[in-house]
Amino acid sequence: MSKLFSSIKVGPYEFSHRVVLAPLTRMRAEAGAIPGPLMAEYYAQRTSAGAFLIAEATIAAPDGNGYLGAPGLFDDSQIAGWRLVTDAVHAKGGTIFLQLYHAGRQSNAQLQPGGKRPVGASEVPHGGVAFTETGWVPNTPNRALETHEVADLVERFRTAAERAVGSGFDGVELHAANGYLFDQFLQDGSNKRTDKYGGSFENRARFLLEATRAVASVWGSNKVAVRLGPSGSFGDMSDSDPVGLFTYVASELAKLDLAYLHLIEPRILGNEDDVSRDRNLVATPMIRKVYSGTIISAGGFTRASAEEILSAGDADLVAFGRDFVSNPDLPERLRLNLPLNAYDRPSFFGGTEVGYIDYPFYSEEAEAL
Repeated sequence: MSKLFSSIKVGPYEFSHRVVLAPLTRMRAEAGAIPGPLMAEYYAQRTSAGAFLIAEATIAAPDGNGYLGAPGLFDDSQIAGWRLVTDAVHAKGGTIFLQLYHAGRQSNAQLQPGGKRPVGASEVPHGGVAFTETGWVPNTPNRALETHEVADLVERFRTAAERAVGSGFDGVELHAANGYLFDQFLQDGSNKRTDKYGGSFENRARFLLEATRAVASVWGSNKVAVRLGPSGSFGDMSDSDPVGLFTYVASELAKLDLAYLHLIEPRILGNEDDVSRDRNLVATPMIRKVYSGTIISAGGFTRASAEEILSAGDADLVAFGRDFVSNPDLPERLRLNLPLNAYDRPSFFGGTEVGYIDYPFYSEEAEAL
């Protein structure tokens, strides 16, 4: 019996299998960070009856972007575009959550209102690049958020969550991984604050927990989720005690009765397999010890490794990224053990329909042979 293709309940929703579309930054939004027909077609292609999709990282505040072409939901003008996407997914019987994010220091002044400096937890030198009208450019050194500004951002996430309701989504996930703003507050390599948002695990987790509760006040906790990247180093992230930090954060999130906790396996660095890293890292099995709720695990899974983590009970669903990019019918291909299309990495981030909505379904591919 395949665990991957057994039914499961996530929050109030029922799914016939456990293959999830991971939230994947594709940078195909139109001017104004507004989704258009191209994005609607992309998500519709990856929807089958009973499918669970997590939409890509979506900007929650005007100063929160790190990638030209990323979609937003910080303004009412963006609601109609997202409604195109959710209507397309629902028409095919799918369920779709929105992932909200703020890039924080992972940005460039070209992407900031008025060309201002990006914001972050603290002013700590770091590397990384942002995508702007002039291409991939180094991040602009950030300034540290004032204490009162953190509360303002919590409210930004709450109002973005309200817009997600109007956009037709089925739930909301907060992106607290990959070196973005929540992650910058969590990890002490980037958080050197001395106010109530710095120092102890409790203080560093405060921003994330406040925002999670704010979003839950709109949606109800069983339609809200959080994504973490324990031991993630993408974006020059580090922590002196990742085991202590992330088990604390997971145990606090466990008290909120969320729809799920979404974890990125530490073998993934950005969108690359990082096989050279020390294996003694915080991964899903460790978090499971303190989090008994629903867990989605992501990070370079194959069908075999997905079955393995599900059978062990360490995760309840598995999110697929790169293979879902290149195989719009991935759940069916995995179910029937069909061959997979190869993905085209150069077209991952930004561009046209090429490498986006032109990957063949298996039936089309078979007919061409």
